Order: sequence, then C-alpha cells, then structure tokens
Amino acid sequence: MTSEMGQAAIDVLPVLIFAGGAILLIFYVMFAPQRLQVWSAMGAIVVLGFAGLATGWYLGDAPGMTFFGTFAADRTWLWGTLIIVVVTVLTVALSVEWFRTDARQGEYYVLLLLSALGAVLLAGAVDLMEFIVAMLLSSVTGFTLAAFHRKSRAATEAGIKYYLLGALANGAMAYGVALLFGLSGGTSFGDLRTGLVGADPMAVVVAFGLVTIGIAFKLGAVPAHQWMPDVAQGSPAPAAAFLLVAGKVGALIVLMRLAMVLPETVVGWRPLVAVIAAVTMTLGNLAALWQDDVRRMLGWSSVSQTGYGLLAVVAVGRSDLAVPSMLFFLAAYALGNMAAFAVVVSLRGLTARESFRGLGSAHPWLMGALVVSFLSFVGIPPLGGFTAKLLLMGAVIESGYAWLAILTVINSAISLFYYARIMGPAYFDPAGEPRPNMGRLAFWTVGVATVAVIAIGVVAQPLMDAWQALVLLAG
Repeated sequence: MTSEMGQAAIDVLPVLIFAGGAILLIFYVMFAPQRLQVWSAMGAIVVLGFAGLATGWYLGDAPGMTFFGTFAADRTWLWGTLIIVVVTVLTVALSVEWFRTDARQGEYYVLLLLSALGAVLLAGAVDLMEFIVAMLLSSVTGFTLAAFHRKSRAATEAGIKYYLLGALANGAMAYGVALLFGLSGGTSFGDLRTGLVGADPMAVVVAFGLVTIGIAFKLGAVPAHQWMPDVAQGSPAPAAAFLLVAGKVGALIVLMRLAMVLPETVVGWRPLVAVIAAVTMTLGNLAALWQDDVRRMLGWSSVSQTGYGLLAVVAVGRSDLAVPSMLFFLAAYALGNMAAFAVVVSLRGLTARESFRGLGSAHPWLMGALVVSFLSFVGIPPLGGFTAKLLLMGAVIESGYAWLAILTVINSAISLFYYARIMGPAYFDPAGEPRPNMGRLAFWTVGVATVAVIAIGVVAQPLMDAWQALVLLAG
C-alpha cells in the first residue's frame, strides 16, 4: 500500500508541486514584511516553472490511471495542465504591475495557484468525489479573485454575481452527483458505465442534467453563462483573463471524460450537448454585437468560444479528432484570450469602444496584437483559431452533426462584425484620449501570447503528427 501511494504521488507530481508551492507561499505571505510582498509573484513563477517542467517530463510516457483508478494522469490531462500552467504564468506577468501597490498582493498569488490547482485536478478527475472537490476548489478561489478589489464597486458586484450563480450551479451539481452515486452504486466514472445500464432512464437524465449545470457554470455555457461578461468587465483584468480560461480547460476535459463513460442507450447526452453548444455560441455572438465596453464584449465572446469547444464533446466516441481538436482549441483560445486581455491591462482601464479610436496609429504594436487575437477568434488562417475550428468542424461532421459545423461558420461570420467595430475605428479614425505607456512585463506578455497564437496555427500539422505518434506509442 505504501509503495503504491508513493508511486501515485510521483505520477501526479505537477499536482504536488502546485499544492506544496501554494502552501509555502501562504507562509511567506503571512510572515514577510509588506515591502517584500512583491516577491510573492516571483515565488508563484518558480512554482509554475517546476510544475511545467514536471508536466513536460511526463508527456513522452504518461503514467495513466493512478490513485487506485480515481485520477487519470494521461496525455489529455498533461496537455491540459500545460495549458493551465502557461495561462497562469501569463496571468502572473500581467498582475505584477496591476497589483504593485496593493497591500494584499501576496494573497492574490496564493489564490491564483490554488485556483489553477483546482482546474488541474478537474482535468484529471475520473471519480465523482474528486470531481466535486476540484470543482469547489476552483470555484471558491475564483469567487475571491473576481472580487479581489474590495473597494471597487464593479469588482464587488461581479464577485457577488459570480458567487450566487456558482452556489446555485454547484448545489445542483452536488445533488446530481448524489443521484448518480445512488443509481450506479459507485463513485468512479467507470462505475457509471456499468451501473447505470439497469437504472431508471428518467432518473439518470435528471442526474446528468444537474451535473451538466455545474459543469456549464465552470465553462460559461448556457444556462449558467451570465457570470462571464460581468467578471470580464468588473473584476481585475488579469484575474478576469485567468477566470475566463483556466476553469474552462479543466471543465471541458472532465465533461469529455464523463460523456465517454455514460451509456448512450440510457442517457441521450449527445443531442443535449449539441443543443447547448448551438445555443451558447449563438447567444454569445449575438449579445456581443451590442456591447460598447471591450472587456464585456470579450466576456460574451468567451461565451461563444465555449460553444465552439463543446463541439469536441459532441464528437467524442465517434471521431478520432475529438480529443486533439479539443486540446488544440483550448490552446488557441487560451493564448488569444490572454493576448487580448494583455492589451486591456496595458491600456489601464480604458475599455470603452471609443477609447480604441486611433489606437492603430498611436500604439500599432498593441492594436496589432489585438487584431491577431480577434482574427484568431473568428477563425482566419493561418492563425491558431482557424486550425482549431477546422478540426472541431471535421470532428462533428464525422459524428453526424454537420449542422453544427454550418452553424459554427455562420457564428464566426457574425463575430467578425463586433470585432470590426473595434478594429475599424482603431485604424481609420483619429486618436482619441491619451493612453498610458505600457509596462515592460505587459509588453512581453502581449508579445509572447501573440506570437504563440500565430505559431500554433503555422505549425499545426507537425503538432497533429506528434499527437498521432504519441497515440501510436501509447497503443
């Protein structure tokens, strides 16, 4: 037993690094004088660096199922963890200047690591109890991050709305998990595959629907999407960028794992997810058309991006493209979103659409990065978003849901209109109000994220070849 636990701990080394690093950072924040609190950001970067190295080390030989079958340390989890690590590193880089004068900045980085840990655990969860713990860890820390600026009315409002919706969604999810346990007789996802076959179909549908509400909240999908635009607009910009991405990575992966084990003869989950995907992408794009605040527009855009990501879940079990398309989409979306919010951070609170007039001539580097992000979201080649959508549409077409691919194209065309409302005046109108100079860390964050968005689109085929090679080696 001891040796098995030791091996299991080694298998999930990135998780231990996250947890241990967060605990050490808590003690540092507790005892370090105020003038040294700024170094907590460097401590977070060190933790993330070691977690990233450990994750990369396992990519060639993924441990697989561990902790007595309750955690999947497979390549899907490793790639998801790597995306979360990169997003968190970029968030820390954006946060240093944003929180430089905040007396509680050390606490912020602790919360950031713990929220990232929750997303990492969520991505590997294959047990209902672990699923709940990971979801709550990611959610509770997220509520605090959203309202971290206590003196800001907008941040407080965003945090309260996020908390209230999260409490309802997580409560529904917990009740659904209890029903699944009662119906299947076990907590492992594997137990669901066999235990639900003889269960009452209506009870199973209700249970899965309740669990789906909880996951939809974390994803920002209909019907639990309302928090996304509020958090995007009112929360501290670096925290908003993180909350719109990190939890989505873990939630999309765990939803795919859950869908893979549910018997379709009992639960007609595939049409349900297809409808949620269609409504989410359409509602997000239509709502974004009328937004005059760029951060709120990015929030609604993130809702629509969730709809695109759900296409991979619709295709799971019917298309070999389902998993790689999901991971590629998450990487492209995460990098594009971080680049867009890095520009917002650089503008220091100038988020009204009018504030972007003439930005193309005043700050061509900033506006160029924002254009790359927007075009990637639309799906313009050769950017990462184009390849991601192409893979997702190929997956749903193979799965017999070609109408979703058509709807994706239509929604992508709609999204171009609200992005053009920002890009057009930025290049063709005279400059408006003066903009502050961007800090060095924000400058590098914008550059790294933007180059990465372009790079993953250009090297898409080699990445897919590498994925196929890893799958063959695993087989």
